Amino acid sequence: MAESQEIVRQPFNGVKWLIVFALVAGGVWGNFHYTDESLLYRVLGLIAITAVAIAVALQTSQGVMFWNIAKGARTEIRKVVWPTHQETVQTTLIVMVFVVITALILWGLDALLGWLSSLTIV
Repeated sequence: MAESQEIVRQPFNGVKWLIVFALVAGGVWGNFHYTDESLLYRVLGLIAITAVAIAVALQTSQGVMFWNIAKGARTEIRKVVWPTHQETVQTTLIVMVFVVITALILWGLDALLGWLSSLTIV
């Protein structure tokens, strides 16, 4: 957590982002241009172009930083102690009971204030 990440400038970072942008734009254009082709082929083409664009984006300095953050998040998720089924059911029931009690209190206040306002508008 306390690790600092330095931004390392890679020589062709801008060119790589330009390639990513060109791949995405080409995928959008190709999907629009080839509307007569089967949807399956267009989706497979878009998946392939997306995979290549992600691979190129992960080669940039921002992509490397993102990948490191994603790996760190995965490590932290593994440390989480998840509640048992019984704890989840009990907590849900407690929340539902308090929601019903709050709804009854607000309904009672609304009815009381409505009744009081009807007395004053005679």
